[in-house]
Amino acid sequence: MLLMGVFFFLLGLITGSFLNVVIYRLPRGETVIWGRSHCPACGRVLAWYDLVPVASYLALRGRCRYCGTQISPRYPVVELLTGAVFAALFYRYGPTPALAKYLFLGAVLIAAAFIDLEHYLIPDRLVLAGLAGAAILGFAARDVGVWSSLAGSAAGAGFLFAVVVFSKGGMGCGDVKLAAVAGLFLGWPLAALALFLAVVTGGLAAAALLLLGLKGRKDAIPFGPFIAAGALAAILWGWHIINWYRQVFLF
Repeated sequence: MLLMGVFFFLLGLITGSFLNVVIYRLPRGETVIWGRSHCPACGRVLAWYDLVPVASYLALRGRCRYCGTQISPRYPVVELLTGAVFAALFYRYGPTPALAKYLFLGAVLIAAAFIDLEHYLIPDRLVLAGLAGAAILGFAARDVGVWSSLAGSAAGAGFLFAVVVFSKGGMGCGDVKLAAVAGLFLGWPLAALALFLAVVTGGLAAAALLLLGLKGRKDAIPFGPFIAAGALAAILWGWHIINWYRQVFLF
């Protein structure tokens, strides 16, 4: 199990390296399939040894080998986070079809969270990839029924769509689409739990930013990262949380 956990952590590092490409290119309308990686500052095409997850960043001390421009710490953060998520999902689900399903969702959620943090948007191409993954991997895993999946999607998207309507632009439609995709993967009631966790953590974070003077009342706060965090928490610990709630509050 330990060796397999290490394997999935390394797989996550490699996937995180690809997600960094997605995070950089999708908001700019660039392809994520073709074209070699290059320095955003000087445009120099990077060699393979400049792209080793985490290790290259440390070896280069966070700077481009060719022009010396500082590299965003987002790159190793995404790689390490993806590695940790992949390892945790393996230990939670083991070598099952459900594991492949949630690895894919985890990757989509991480990409969406970091794009939203930087650009305040969630690209439609990422949402469409999530929908395709839900259809294909969800059918293969069969751990969530069709009606449960649809109910989960409707619950998440419906609530956030109501927020969009009544807040008159206080939340973006990208958040609604991401919640719909996550709900398809999670099904009912995990999707509802994920949304609840997202709203609670998002509200606490917004209050903290306001109290610290880092954000004003009219400043936008990206909600995608909280949807991602809530969904990942539901994937990993959702049924433990629900069973605890039933035992404590429903006797």
